Amino acid sequence: MQPLQGNNLKLRAMEPQDVDLMYEWENDPESWLYSNTQTPFSRFHLEQYLINSHCDIYTDKQLRLMIDNKERKTIGCVDLFEFDTRNLRAGLGILIAKSYRNKGHASETLDIIMDYCRKTLALQQVYCNITSNNDKSLKLFIQKGFEVNGMKKKWLKHENQWLDEHFLQHIF
Repeated sequence: MQPLQGNNLKLRAMEPQDVDLMYEWENDPESWLYSNTQTPFSRFHLEQYLINSHCDIYTDKQLRLMIDNKERKTIGCVDLFEFDTRNLRAGLGILIAKSYRNKGHASETLDIIMDYCRKTLALQQVYCNITSNNDKSLKLFIQKGFEVNGMKKKWLKHENQWLDEHFLQHIF
């Protein structure tokens, strides 16, 4: 397997033409719960993020990669964040566009990014947070070797109710 590439998907650096998709995804209120966002992003803010990103995880302490399918259609993005070179860990988040969900893309993306984290970044562990109402993501991450190591009770308010959030770790 080539770096950042699987059988059906390829992860790549952000390009200027990705701003429109990022604008759509980041401004979808349904995604705000998972991205811990409460206000819309301006196109200008996203353009500045793209311009100022070095696409160097060691400089930025984060990395966003776009997910392309075989037809070179961008179907989502994956984020590594809170990159910690001393403790060799990073947080992980995956977003698959609504029309591409439930087709195995998150699973393949997770395989690709975890291989990159282990082989290229030499991380000791990767972690993520998954809300208690996101059963599909929780099941996927557990199947891929993540362990639930904590529960943040009533952590997020969503539509006048409180949701718990699972803390998961994958230790290489």
